[in-house]
Amino acid sequence: MPMAHAKFVHLHVHTSYSLSEGALRLKDLVSLCQRHKMPAVAMTDTGNMFGALEFSLACAKAGIQPIIGTSLAIASPTDTETRRSEPRRLVLLAQNQTGYANLLKLSSLSFLETPAGETPQVALEALARHAEGIIALTGGPNGHIGHLIEAGQNEHAEQLLLRLAEMFPARLYVEIQRHSLGRENRIENVLLELAHKHEIPLVATNEAYFADAAMFEAHDALLCVAGGNYVSEGDRRQLTPEHRFKSADEMAMLFKDLPEAVKNTLVIAQRCAFMSPTRDPILPAFTGDGGEDDVLRKQSREGLERRLDKAVYTAEMSAPERAEKAKPYHEKLEFELGVITEMGFSGYFLIVADFIRWAKERGIPVGPGRGSGAGSVVAWALTITDLDPLRFALIFERFLNPERISMPDFDIDFCQERRDEVIAYVQQKYGHDRVAQIITFGTLQARAALRDVGRVLQLPYGLVDRICKMVPNNPANPVKLADAINDEPRLQHMRMTEDGVDRLLDISMKLEGLYRHASTHAAGVVIGDRPLDELIPLYRDPRSDMPVTQFSMKYAEMSGLVKFDFLGLKTLTVIDRAQKLIAEKGDVVDIAAIPLDDERTYEMLQRAESVGVFQFESSGMRDLLREAVPDNIEDLIALVALYRPGPMENIPKYIACKHGREQPENLHETIEPVVRDTYGVIIYQEQVMQIAQVFAGYTLGQADLLRRAMGKKIKEEMGAQRAVFVTGAVERGVDKGRAEYVFDLVDKFAGYGFNKAHSAGYA
Repeated sequence: MPMAHAKFVHLHVHTSYSLSEGALRLKDLVSLCQRHKMPAVAMTDTGNMFGALEFSLACAKAGIQPIIGTSLAIASPTDTETRRSEPRRLVLLAQNQTGYANLLKLSSLSFLETPAGETPQVALEALARHAEGIIALTGGPNGHIGHLIEAGQNEHAEQLLLRLAEMFPARLYVEIQRHSLGRENRIENVLLELAHKHEIPLVATNEAYFADAAMFEAHDALLCVAGGNYVSEGDRRQLTPEHRFKSADEMAMLFKDLPEAVKNTLVIAQRCAFMSPTRDPILPAFTGDGGEDDVLRKQSREGLERRLDKAVYTAEMSAPERAEKAKPYHEKLEFELGVITEMGFSGYFLIVADFIRWAKERGIPVGPGRGSGAGSVVAWALTITDLDPLRFALIFERFLNPERISMPDFDIDFCQERRDEVIAYVQQKYGHDRVAQIITFGTLQARAALRDVGRVLQLPYGLVDRICKMVPNNPANPVKLADAINDEPRLQHMRMTEDGVDRLLDISMKLEGLYRHASTHAAGVVIGDRPLDELIPLYRDPRSDMPVTQFSMKYAEMSGLVKFDFLGLKTLTVIDRAQKLIAEKGDVVDIAAIPLDDERTYEMLQRAESVGVFQFESSGMRDLLREAVPDNIEDLIALVALYRPGPMENIPKYIACKHGREQPENLHETIEPVVRDTYGVIIYQEQVMQIAQVFAGYTLGQADLLRRAMGKKIKEEMGAQRAVFVTGAVERGVDKGRAEYVFDLVDKFAGYGFNKAHSAGYA
């Protein structure tokens, strides 16, 4: 028999996506539903749908029905208030696919059409246009109707209720709340009378902002942080310990005189049957007639010939010599085209090539390429990248692997000052409503939480500053406050002996990790094949005139949107200015044509005169240049890859072998050519893949899967890979012990091996 479920469902819940207001993390919300045997739960964050897809997936995984909603601000419908007054809210829940689509529209409209500086809101007329498929709750004392009743405008309240009932026929509920607030008591009887008079059903909600009463004090501090208040102030926004996630039994007891209001929470949950969908990648059509594959083949083949003419052929070469030299390029190009067209990514390559070509034609500096995309001959032929993948032994399968389907991802560097021109071109070409930036969410990290909480508790600044300095500051891998306390005896002592410190630490730990504010991803732009608000909700960053996705990058991509990275790089701006200054003196310097074997350049680098040189300007990197004495481009590629946490431990071995003080370890005759350029040291992920290919018989696609497994250290997968690797090597005549030794060595390097294509682009 199925397990009995609770007889109440929460329909008005604020998660941590109610920024600086909600303190319910999604995983905690799901756990609470499981603990209380609630079959469903609604997410109704203040004014947004930021977490809709993440919430849907988390609930579905736990066997809980997600109800997608929002607490939406509605512009004042009466003459007694102005639009600029604090807008009142309606709770809107998606009943079905149509309702979800309308919620996307309404949430997007509230951000995109509200003047800057005002609370995002929609007019009643817009609500009426997009009401189908939505269940509406009147919003309790924070709704328009509750507010009008409290102001003594019962007639206005009744008129608005009837108007809403007309907009949401048989889909409107009068929301009753009981958080021990005086204003709830003052309006309840009138709400009940109106509901009875017009036969509009009641629903009981508990507006949950935090998990339990133990979280109340921390949540109160969070409201003070958001509002710029002190906890000791009386005249400020305050909630009650009742604004917690209550059990069904608590709600049944609280509303024992209105059992139908509790029962209707289950009725509403049964009426709602839709969750935010995931989709395969959606791209705009590049050609209009669906012939992207043919266009890609034509542009790639023509582009490759131009590249070979310029970079590979010499004037002395005969026709047969040219054909022999071109053969591996053509073979690789045709292989890549087969993979790209089979995976359905032709349009992606054409879109990227188009806006890069547009930028270059207008003299906007573009980088030579970074990331694994530099391993593609097609990308080189289309001028997306400027690295010859065969010359640098770069591997296409590190970028696109037919054995592991995932979207290609080109990170493109543009001149910092002219990047926006390229984005504007993309907007104009594909449509302003089909191009958006990507939202990011700032969280309260340990030190920030301590400073904010210390301020609202009015603790001495010097005390809080002293405590903050005991918490390690590592932005790349933030230290949790609980770990910092465990590792720092001085903090433990202060917690026991100094007034206010225990409270400060306790509240800060409870608030740590909550979302604090929304901002925009530095480089990411998504392009769709239809208005984006048909796929996801949109947001507006006050600092940008461009729409922004309400979903963060991971969930925007899961919704079908494809990300393109437009990076602004100051180095390109500096190079461009230098070229122009030189041109004023009558000389022309073509950066793309500078030889990679210029002796004076290497002499300069060996002297560590590299301030202002991209990737080589830090003091540590300049020390490394003096030690390593680079004299070719492969050395520079290796140094870029080595100078990072993890690979750094290989630097002494690399330098000793380069200068002949040590001999490289001879692992096997098939491996020696793979590691020759790096003096026997395995530095790159591509080397790991090549070793698996030549030593153990992997395809490059399989080798990429091995590389990923080694990087992630997945135990079961690693056991299976070890067996395949060793068996493959033994079949090729390698001793089993040697095969196992090589596997372990490769495994060690793979954990922090660097992407050579990325390193080569930088170098």
